[in-house]
Amino acid sequence: MKRFNVTVNGVAYDVVVEEVDGSEAAPAPAAAPAAPKAAPAPKAAPAPKAAPAGSVAVKAPLQGSVMKVNVKPGDTVKKGAAVVVIEALKMENDVPAPQDGVVASVLVKSGDSVKTDEVLLTLN
Repeated sequence: MKRFNVTVNGVAYDVVVEEVDGSEAAPAPAAAPAAPKAAPAPKAAPAPKAAPAGSVAVKAPLQGSVMKVNVKPGDTVKKGAAVVVIEALKMENDVPAPQDGVVASVLVKSGDSVKTDEVLLTLN
């Protein structure tokens, strides 16, 4: 009899194998699972940037790369004005201002990768 440790899909099993001569097939004893080893802890996702002062957060409508930021803190914007341009799937997508206001903070710059619903800037 030989004893082996076998790992299947991250679960360790202690397996005993009995060698037979081929003329008579003996039933193998059932493999009893060993205590599963702890899976490595998943990496923590980076903490999202906290939105600084500003009552209205302008969020990314889709995941992509920031091509252009059209405003800076202190700029006055009108509802619907393109404040940021995001490239996704080789298409340029304008992110409009949701309301009239003054830009309180800009949290991204050209070249940044953004995820859906990530805060791009805030308005007062």
